[in-house]
Amino acid sequence: MDHFPTNWGRPRNEAVDLYNTYPLHLRPDNGTYGRPKDSFEEGVQRTRQPIVTGTSVLAIKFKDGVIVAADNLASYGSLARFKDIQRLHAVGTHTVIGAGGDMSDFQHIQHDLDSLIISEFSEGDGHALGPAEIYEYLSQVMYARRSKMNPLWNSILVGGWKDGKSFLGYVDLIGTTYSASTLATGYGAYIAQPLLRKAVEGRENELTEEEAVKIVEESLKVLFYRDARSLNKYQIAIVNEKGVSISDSRIAPTEWSFAEGIRGYGAQTQ
Repeated sequence: MDHFPTNWGRPRNEAVDLYNTYPLHLRPDNGTYGRPKDSFEEGVQRTRQPIVTGTSVLAIKFKDGVIVAADNLASYGSLARFKDIQRLHAVGTHTVIGAGGDMSDFQHIQHDLDSLIISEFSEGDGHALGPAEIYEYLSQVMYARRSKMNPLWNSILVGGWKDGKSFLGYVDLIGTTYSASTLATGYGAYIAQPLLRKAVEGRENELTEEEAVKIVEESLKVLFYRDARSLNKYQIAIVNEKGVSISDSRIAPTEWSFAEGIRGYGAQTQ
């Protein structure tokens, strides 16, 4: 018996090629936009229910660059499971991304971007992808894969510096994009964003790096008090003309003694 499917001849129904008997360039269109049929495609499955998730990411502009910050917590459902997860990732020399939502999706995006940077470097043409190009690439990737992403995937913040200009952009799971001087994802979009806007908008060209770091740290501390899925251990990425610098994990000092006097919905003195 001939055990090689390629030698079995053409199938009776040319619209179905279960055993890959056609050479790749001769296979009929099977509804996959001209791509060759993959016999194992139906067996490939992706989880649509996030397991390990991260919460808010914050980003602001200052006069010499941008800051992107995120805590180190990845929760297993409602359990604060992993407390040393880096949710910031350098892309190339002058771009950083930060992501909330499902961490497996974020790891996949990291792999894609690293491969893209290597491919661009291998061209050897002297060109490098900057934050605007990474931002546009992510918007197309997220839109193209919107049906395969986890439904609770939040968004990605892209920050960078190129040609003397800072850049901040937001991309969500369906490819929605916008740019602003202050950005926040997840619960931070409700709690931290007003604080960032009040402290930064109109002062982007005046804020020093030290002031910007202090603003972000205060906002992260507020999130720790208000968001049950956050942690007071965080990292800050600074991108300026020198490149990307991601800090080691820092711990914000917090105070909980006031909770001893709280009963129900208000403070009780007796």
